[in-house]
Amino acid sequence: MPSQFSDLGISKDLQKSLDELQITEPTTIQKKCIPIILDKRDDLVALAKTGTGKTAAFGLPLLQLINSKSTAVQAVILAPTRELAQQIHANLISYTSNNPDISIVALCGGIPIKPQIEVLKTPTQMIVATPGRLVDLVKREALDITKLKYLVLDEADEMVTALKEDLDTIIAGIPKTRRTFLFTATMSGAIKQLVQNYMSKHVVHKEADMATLGHKGIDHKYVVVEPIEKLDVLMYFLNSKEGQQGIIFCKTKAAVNKLAKKLAINKFSSGALHGSLSQGIRDRIMGQFREGHINILVATDLASRGLDVKELSYVVNYHLPDTYDAYVHRSGRTARAGAKGLSLTILQKEEVAEVFDFEKELGISFSKFQKADAQSIEENNTLLWAKKIFKTKPNREISDEFKTKVKTVFHHLTKEELVEKILANYLSKHSKADDPGK
Repeated sequence: MPSQFSDLGISKDLQKSLDELQITEPTTIQKKCIPIILDKRDDLVALAKTGTGKTAAFGLPLLQLINSKSTAVQAVILAPTRELAQQIHANLISYTSNNPDISIVALCGGIPIKPQIEVLKTPTQMIVATPGRLVDLVKREALDITKLKYLVLDEADEMVTALKEDLDTIIAGIPKTRRTFLFTATMSGAIKQLVQNYMSKHVVHKEADMATLGHKGIDHKYVVVEPIEKLDVLMYFLNSKEGQQGIIFCKTKAAVNKLAKKLAINKFSSGALHGSLSQGIRDRIMGQFREGHINILVATDLASRGLDVKELSYVVNYHLPDTYDAYVHRSGRTARAGAKGLSLTILQKEEVAEVFDFEKELGISFSKFQKADAQSIEENNTLLWAKKIFKTKPNREISDEFKTKVKTVFHHLTKEELVEKILANYLSKHSKADDPGK
């Protein structure tokens, strides 16, 4: 199998951009897909897990096939979420650093549509979009896709269910002669039906090493907790990862908000991300996370698609996901680009049996994560309490006269004695009492 991008037929301009991005060796799915797309004949169905380099697998050959002298929209890449569409767009832009003549536009919902309409008045060759926004722009006659040559469906397994109506509308409005490239993590019945209904008879099927590649470098662990200790166990783990970046996945928006608030109270560097937040807030949180201003992202499964942050040390499943695919996409946020990562799942006793189902279905192995003992948990909570005091801003409304009275009480104590007494007072109140925040 070819070992270099030049062997796959990628142009020198694109190779130069890849070198600048320090991308030197193609992944398995790239080796298998790039020659098929460049061949200019067949449709393609690619089965690959997250983290396998799918964007470059379709993006690089498409950029090479685009006619930059034509003003028509030649390629549309559809993604199920705004975050994934924006990530694909950013990657494509980085690949074209030495091909400035190709215009690539991102069209996503959740942000004002008028600026997008204005952008589309200029020549655009390639579009990355969410289905709903694309349909909206076509209906407004702001976008013409009748001359489309290439259609990419990324994370197609997510689109054939929730977004099927929009997808049907788009496919009905584009030329039957276009080529379609479908990328999916699972080959469900709905995907097979889509392939049968909307792709040509000349379809090439390619598959990455599904048993291992999507999980390469990930250490899968689980820890069993009582409901009352779940937050304490999580905070102990997070304190052990201080300074490292990770994502905590919750099942619902309400759970994300609740957990994010508790982490904020305990002075963890964190932010929340879910679908009910405005696009502006989501972009700001993601920007802070990517730039390292926030270490912990608490998120719904929305964030498991299209979130590509380098050197993510861990992901935590605070709630077990509903589907095997969701686990793959969550855990795939770590161990990117050959790095190592930890995927920790926090379970209650009645959920442990499900771990073995995940192992069997996904071809992975879980090991047990050693839960901290009660004394370590208590010491960790005490340290968090001390950090809260350290980070508390002085109350400027307290009068100097009253401050003097309080200082007089502690006047004869050294700093060490004061710390000992405050610590003893805290422990006497908390060692036997349940924390109401648990």
